[in-house]
Amino acid sequence: MDSIEFEDLQRRLQALEEENARLKALGAADQSLRRRAESALAESEERYRTLFNSIDEGFCIIEFFDGPHGPLSDYVHVEANPAYTQHAGIPNVVGQKVREMVPDEAGGWVELYRGVLLTGQPIRFERELVATGRHLELAAFRVEPASRKQVAVLFQDITPRKRAERALQQLNETLEARVVAALAERKLMADLVEGTDAFVQVVDPDFRWLAINGAAAREFHRIYGILPKVGDNMLELLEDQPEHRDAVRALWSRALAGEAFVEVAEFGAAGRARRFYEMRFNCLRDSNGRPLGAYQFSYDVTDRLKEQERLREAEEALRQSQKMEAVGQLTGGLAHDFNNLLTGIIGSLELLQIRLGQGRIKDIDRYVTAAQGAAKRAAALTHRLLAFSRRQTLDPRPTDLNRLVMGMEELVRRTVGPEIAVEVVTAGGMWATLIDASQLENALLNLCINARDAMPGGGRLTIETANRWLDEHAAAERDLSPGQYVSLCVTDTGVGMTPEVIARAFDPFFTTKPIGQGTGLGLSMVYGFVRQSGGQVRIYSEVGQGTTMCLYLPRHYGKEADKPSLPSTRQTVRSQASHTILIVDDEPSIRMLVADALEDIGFNVLEAHDGPTGLGILQTDAKIDLLVTDVGLPGGMNGRQLADAARTTRPALNVLFITGYAENAIIGNGQLAPGMQVLTKPFVVEALATRILDMIKDGTGRA
Repeated sequence: MDSIEFEDLQRRLQALEEENARLKALGAADQSLRRRAESALAESEERYRTLFNSIDEGFCIIEFFDGPHGPLSDYVHVEANPAYTQHAGIPNVVGQKVREMVPDEAGGWVELYRGVLLTGQPIRFERELVATGRHLELAAFRVEPASRKQVAVLFQDITPRKRAERALQQLNETLEARVVAALAERKLMADLVEGTDAFVQVVDPDFRWLAINGAAAREFHRIYGILPKVGDNMLELLEDQPEHRDAVRALWSRALAGEAFVEVAEFGAAGRARRFYEMRFNCLRDSNGRPLGAYQFSYDVTDRLKEQERLREAEEALRQSQKMEAVGQLTGGLAHDFNNLLTGIIGSLELLQIRLGQGRIKDIDRYVTAAQGAAKRAAALTHRLLAFSRRQTLDPRPTDLNRLVMGMEELVRRTVGPEIAVEVVTAGGMWATLIDASQLENALLNLCINARDAMPGGGRLTIETANRWLDEHAAAERDLSPGQYVSLCVTDTGVGMTPEVIARAFDPFFTTKPIGQGTGLGLSMVYGFVRQSGGQVRIYSEVGQGTTMCLYLPRHYGKEADKPSLPSTRQTVRSQASHTILIVDDEPSIRMLVADALEDIGFNVLEAHDGPTGLGILQTDAKIDLLVTDVGLPGGMNGRQLADAARTTRPALNVLFITGYAENAIIGNGQLAPGMQVLTKPFVVEALATRILDMIKDGTGRA
């Protein structure tokens, strides 16, 4: 190839490249135009769709087709906005054919809309959609071009307007009859008001009678010696009786001010018979709510109140009788039980004294054990009575129900025996509750024993824990405040309870067991303890199907629940007399026992017999590491007051309350301040020593 041909080829190639670049530029421009067109179309469609979906009127597009009834004899809904359902009352119409939707009236709708399609003339009309009972106001026009065979329909529901029009028409047609009926009804009401035993009065804002029936006028005359009539001013009529005038003004003024209320009061002038009346007051208003006056319906309830008082006296006498019977049962049962326990204690101590005098110490452990056992049973009986009365001293701590139940499982299995299958179901993520764990363990064991007794032939016992969030309805059913609770339920497959037994199950001394096999204090003890702890107990039972006893306890939002304490294996450690403890108790024997026990450990001990004496010691410069005080003290200062007074000068002072009876308010609504603990009487000396050592160790010193 010569140079001329080569140059010619290069020119042609360059021309091709320039043409290619030009074509690419044109293509890019076309692409940009196409994208802009597509974007504009999308925006237009979005605006249309937004308008389509947001308009309040129903809107649809229908498309005609040839059907079995001939050319253009049916149509299908190709589009419909959300308001279509609201106005027509038919949902999901897109894709539905009119002859399938409303077959009985489809012909009429087809005829109307086919005329619009064929002529292109819009129409506006009203028509009832019989299938849904809706009256519709409609407008229809053809969607161009006509070849699309589509018609657009815009409509709204005018059913309320149609009903109002029909009602107005009926009212006009029957107005005369209604007037006659209203007059007859008014006369009937007037006859009823005039003939009733109720005292009816209506007054205007100036205390003038607008209406008063005969009974009220006669009663007013009987009470005050004045016969009123419509137009009279009641305050002026009572001008010479200022005491009664002021009483009448006070009551009617409340009603005239718009208050509706019921009042029971005694009325009557001095020297005349005074009667009690139940008066129902209300404000009289016009059709626009503006006050016109006030009205009153009154009844003489003197005889009814006398009868109610007689019934109250009879009920009180019955309650007193039942109370005395209950006290008799209580004293008889307690006397029997405590006599048995005291016999064991006194006899053991007597024999112990004799054997020590004889120098025979070989068998004295038997008598010590017997006396201790009887004393513990007496303490347990006392705790049950205090729990029943809801006056026991509690030591509430954050508690995990799952840990408590699992710790009790083996004891429950041994207690109910092999004939009963025990199942424990614990909830995950269990909330804590603030409770006296030892008392809750006693309550759980009590419920399990009751369940065992309800299944004499064996069965299944289920213990279940759960978190419960009670709304207002659920809380009201359980007589609790709405909120978060934990539940502990014990279910058996036993004989169940009748509604009558359920209603009395928590009553003291009530039992279905034979005489000698039940005290009737078990469930009342559980109920008293749970209620004292801020919770509730509920029974769910069917005869022959079994029973579920559920304890509902408030959720604790404080620190994490305490883990169950392990049995103590440590030996008592002597304190080398490095700590001083003040004991305040009005019982000399208790002071002696506690002081001796603490001195044996190695503590320095100071004693006081009442609150003021103890406070005097605390206000000196004496070094005192721990205050041990009874709650109920003589001298005008109880143990809690003593502790609070001591902490004003010794804010870090640890306090241990020892008590067998105390109101929660004395302890502090069931929660002790930091550095304060409680130990319930009676207690063993080892428990006292362990508690004191723990408090000293956790305080500023070390035991």
